[in-house]
Amino acid sequence: MPDLHISYLGLELKNPLVASSSALSKKLENIQKMEEAGISAVVLYSLFEEQIIHESLELNYYLNQGTYSYAEALTYLPDLETYNLEPDKYLELIRQAKQSVGIPVIASLNGFTASGWQEYAERIQDAGADALELNIYYLPTDKNLSASDLEYRYLELVQKIRATIQIPLAVKLSPFFSSLPHFAQQLAQSGAKGLVLFNRFLQPDLNIETLEVTPKLELSTSAELLLPLRWIAILYGRIPVDFALTTGVHTGEDMVKAVMAGARAVMVASELIEKGIPRAKTLLDEFSHWMEEHEYPSVHQMLGVMSQQKVEEPAAFERANYMKALTKFDHRLP
Repeated sequence: MPDLHISYLGLELKNPLVASSSALSKKLENIQKMEEAGISAVVLYSLFEEQIIHESLELNYYLNQGTYSYAEALTYLPDLETYNLEPDKYLELIRQAKQSVGIPVIASLNGFTASGWQEYAERIQDAGADALELNIYYLPTDKNLSASDLEYRYLELVQKIRATIQIPLAVKLSPFFSSLPHFAQQLAQSGAKGLVLFNRFLQPDLNIETLEVTPKLELSTSAELLLPLRWIAILYGRIPVDFALTTGVHTGEDMVKAVMAGARAVMVASELIEKGIPRAKTLLDEFSHWMEEHEYPSVHQMLGVMSQQKVEEPAAFERANYMKALTKFDHRLP
């Protein structure tokens, strides 16, 4: 039986399979089922910056409403024991999860500015989270915002959060950066212990009958594995962080590829949503069986063996691979 143990963000995991942030983790019973299915750590669903700001403003409104009225205006104040803020629910879920399962619980903050994040990052730490994942979800649409200014804001946010907490900090990124290796290096220097590649942006659709923009989110497929696989293979051994691969993990072989590229954590969500949480056990069985067949005694011996630094043809991850792939279609042309 191969040794599946691996460390990620300084956390000792029983295997590389981690549940990525999704609606599944909103229920404590699902987190318990994930542990039973063999998942080694859970990234909780994201607490959005907008929720923190909205709830804070709403509470402020109720606390101040009627301030200059009669003394009876005190009845305007909400019953704080029943006035349950969404961020507080999130903190309670962390506490309950830590009491109920033995695997690491990683919290997730989703946003872009530092507003409210530092305070809640500290509260998340105090609630018992083993690590924090910053899911930086921002789509720049301002033509006056330069790429360098945008990256500076990201780095400033990471630095502020890093200065606030002691637990490990990971950053979940999109692939849309002009020079991803340079930015990854700056994130590491700013205090990120891990990088999670990649975020899947919501792609809105257009309803041409009602003339409305409608949100649309499709579950991933194994074809989407290739993008994070490529970049982790390129960055592994060059940037001093732990890498997690997310998006496109649906089979045990997908897990093998992720680890061989250099990922210490292989994150899955769509496969569990579509086929159920027990599917995790099948993924781990497929992963372990492949290792046995190919005589890999441990995950550590697999880690990064197909990264750009280790393969015989490093250019395969770059432009040469693009040209080679195109020539394969030459015979199909008329």
